[in-house]
Amino acid sequence: MPHSKLISGVRAGERRALAKAITLVESKSPRDLPLATEVLDAILPFSGQAMRIGISGSPGVGKSTLIEALGLHLIAQGKKVAVLAVDPSSPVSKGSVLGDKTRMPRLSLEASAFVRPSPSGGLLGGVARQTREAMLLCEAAGFDVVLVETVGVGQSEFAVAAMVDTFVLLMQPGAGDELQGVKKGVLELADMVVVTKADGQLLPLAKEAQKAYARALSLLRRSENAWKVPVLTVSSPSETGIAALWEAIQSHQELLRKSDELEKRRQDQAQNWFWSIVGQELLERFRQDVHVRKKLPGLLDDMRVGKISVSHAVQKALKTTST
Repeated sequence: MPHSKLISGVRAGERRALAKAITLVESKSPRDLPLATEVLDAILPFSGQAMRIGISGSPGVGKSTLIEALGLHLIAQGKKVAVLAVDPSSPVSKGSVLGDKTRMPRLSLEASAFVRPSPSGGLLGGVARQTREAMLLCEAAGFDVVLVETVGVGQSEFAVAAMVDTFVLLMQPGAGDELQGVKKGVLELADMVVVTKADGQLLPLAKEAQKAYARALSLLRRSENAWKVPVLTVSSPSETGIAALWEAIQSHQELLRKSDELEKRRQDQAQNWFWSIVGQELLERFRQDVHVRKKLPGLLDDMRVGKISVSHAVQKALKTTST
């Protein structure tokens, strides 16, 4: 598809064109980089109007189920919803493992929804490097809300919080011992905490967890003093609490806009994004440097057997580069 047609297709909200554009920016082929850059530059003026919402939490907490319920709720209100779900990468094919379209069957069939599973590529935090570019493409395609779901492993909460306006942290019922394992930093990042599976026999546990997380949050200092982090309970299958969650998200977005925090947050994120990509590009160029590839095996062998320290090996490797 010619690049001009691809750009106009994205702007017209054509799903096929949007999917092709995202595949293009996800490509690791050097041949695709110039066209991907051209497409991103062309759509950039038409991006930035959507709500960017991150959804994270441990595996099994019910992220996909909640996102589907929230997405359907928004579509019923006339919104267009894009879901960028970052899956673990297959060690064989490097592609997505979980396949979010199969985990969001109802939402995937909606004409006003776009569900895109993307492989994490093994990056720290489980957030695909190109997720931010995909977000811009979805915004240029006219989507009102972009939901970013992560695999919820390791540092994924920190990674997704660095690219969205509102960060929603999902927790399971039974706060007792689980609360002890929650890192303070993760709670500090959350703009709202949602206890999932609040129904049936788990409802009492969900209510107790809600109180426990509210107590924990009350002890934390936050930079946004005007925003009090709510702790909500949700039952995604019955859609109980979904409307309240959306109201909380809207309230947070409104506060960000009124205080000019939204613009500042996005500017800071763009700068952090720049340095992140610079770091990744430099590392990749270092690994591909012909002189480094020739010298590196010997350096690593010397390091393994204790002939030289790790620091010394690093310095020698850096001096080996051709640039």
